[in-house]
Parts: sequence; C-alpha cells; structure tokens
Amino acid sequence: MERNNLYPIFLKAKNLKILIVGGGYVAEEKLTFLLKSSPDANVTMVAPMYREETIKIADRGDVNRVVDVYKADYLKEHHMVIATTDQPEINIQIYKDCRLQHKLVNVADNPPYCDFYMGGIVTKGNVKVAISTNGKSPTTAKRLRQFFEDVIPENIDDLVKNLNIYRKTIKGDFEQKVEKLNEFTKGLVEKM
Repeated sequence: MERNNLYPIFLKAKNLKILIVGGGYVAEEKLTFLLKSSPDANVTMVAPMYREETIKIADRGDVNRVVDVYKADYLKEHHMVIATTDQPEINIQIYKDCRLQHKLVNVADNPPYCDFYMGGIVTKGNVKVAISTNGKSPTTAKRLRQFFEDVIPENIDDLVKNLNIYRKTIKGDFEQKVEKLNEFTKGLVEKM
C-alpha cells in the first residue's frame, strides 16, 4: 500500500527568502496561497512579464518583482524556489540549478521535480492545519480544507490562548506538565 512519506513542517516564511520564477496564472496562484498563509513572507518574483492581477497581489504583500528572464544567479541568497513558467524545459533547468545549489524547489504541477508541495491550509487564529495528498490530488486537498474550515470552531483560538496561560501555571518537570495538559485536554475532541 502506498503512503504519504512527506514530513510536514511549518516555516517562518518572513525569515526565508523565497523566489517565484514566473508571472502568469500559476505564479499568481502560488503567490496568493503563500501570502494568504504568511502575509509577511519574504518573496521575490522574476519574470519577463506579469499578469495584471499578479501585480496587484504582489503589491498587497511585500513582494519584490524583477522584470527579467530566469538566470541561475537569481537563486543566490534564496532558500526556496517555486518554478511556475509555462516552459517545462526552463522549469526543469530551475530544478537542476536548485539541486546544484542545495535549494528547496517546487516545480508547479510536476511532482517528480518537487522537494515540497503547497497543500491545503486551514488557519483559525493560532491554529493551522496543513493537508497533503502527496501531490496526487490538489482538488482533494482543497475539499478537505473546506471541510476543516467548517468543522474547526471559530473560537478555537480562545481555547489555545487559555491553554497557553494554563500551561505557564503548571508546576513540575516537562513530563509532568505534558501529563497534566493531556489530562486537561483529553475531552477536547469529544466536545468539538
């Protein structure tokens, strides 16, 4: 049986330098997704031209737009790269250049050339749930995102903040604190 072996992490996108190569619809989609989850993301885009809507979205964030064709020099000082051009050979070259420079890369709609996928995300205050289909079905991730947006209560952030306050009052070592928090929250799922 096939399984998803991806390791989920939550990145502080404002501390990373992210490069999006492309300025078309797919670049717009990736940028929108990134800024929705991390409005303070540190993003640079490189493309010979940009869609009007892509420019508007970039201007709402703190996105540096460069009007130029892709060159491997643009990878310098970037931690992550998202390749979204409409030319598969350029996207694959970006992947190869990233491999040589040890950069994380996502080639849009081409899973063999991805170190990471941009899955579905649900955010309610401090609570964030990420959904992955291992790159197999973005539509399923979208539907699951919609489901979790409906199921997770709007006041979940109040619960998280209150538990954080309670956590600071618990005495004992780490193991004792975890045990008390586990006991305190074990009914949470049934109540929701």
